[in-house]
Amino acid sequence: MRHLLIPLLITLTFLAACARAPQELTKIVMISGAPSHASGEHEFRAGVELLAKALKYQSQLPVDIVISHHGWPEDESIFNDAKAIIIYSDGNNSHPTKGHEAKVDAMIDRGVGLMCMHYAVEVPAGERGDYFKKWLGGHYEEGYSANPHWTANCELNAAHPISRGIPGFSANDEWYYNIRFASPNTSDSILTATPTRENINRYVHWNPHAEQQLGQKQVMMWAVERPDGGRGLGFTGGHWHRNWSIDDYRKLVLNAIIWTAGLEVPENGVHSTAVSEAQLNENLDEKSSMVHVQCACEADLTQPAAKPVRYRWPNMPRK
Repeated sequence: MRHLLIPLLITLTFLAACARAPQELTKIVMISGAPSHASGEHEFRAGVELLAKALKYQSQLPVDIVISHHGWPEDESIFNDAKAIIIYSDGNNSHPTKGHEAKVDAMIDRGVGLMCMHYAVEVPAGERGDYFKKWLGGHYEEGYSANPHWTANCELNAAHPISRGIPGFSANDEWYYNIRFASPNTSDSILTATPTRENINRYVHWNPHAEQQLGQKQVMMWAVERPDGGRGLGFTGGHWHRNWSIDDYRKLVLNAIIWTAGLEVPENGVHSTAVSEAQLNENLDEKSSMVHVQCACEADLTQPAAKPVRYRWPNMPRK
């Protein structure tokens, strides 16, 4: 009997040690941009906090979330062992990667994933634009892309893991479109919808290219699997903080973060609990005139069409 007990005790000890062994966590660094726009808009800090909370405490996925608020981290060691970097910020000269392109490019070459949201998909054409084509597969290009506010009846690419658990949804946002993709375009379209004169409720910057694309399906989220083994993703929504209360909108972005980090997206998508109005109003940046953010509602989707405008965009050539 004693001879039988010894192997049994060894086996039980081994199993207990395995049970106690911590699960290896996938490190994701999330960068929120500096305060921008009016209260309730471009709430990068509050948006990152909502997404990080969902991933860390609600998703039941093996992730370690590290946050750098209001721009590029002073201590770059937070990128050590990171599997993905998520940037939700302003773009162009306010982009957190400006001046750090070599650092980002080195991480990209090691296979680190990169995801940029809303204004963070915009950088100037040229060297920085070329980086984004390599890193993300494309970017918003001034004078070519456009950023109207419109109600998108969103369709998902059902064949892609990022779409898991999402049948489709509608949301009013500043949906950038007519993205300048790399040539050849190796990205997968994840989220698409069709802008029309009837569903655009506000024009911001406008150009002939955007006008020509009216009535044609546009890409508002795209994903690329890079030759270095890493993944890149762009998402053009994210202007209105209220939209994080839309369950499928939020799930789409959570799925995208997990996918960018190289993890398997759950069959029914990343789980998160409903976001309340009170939670939407947590961690808002202090701005000159604060608003109380309300949850997204049906009225957002039925705003009257805006009157067409003349072409206008920053640095527009003057005749």
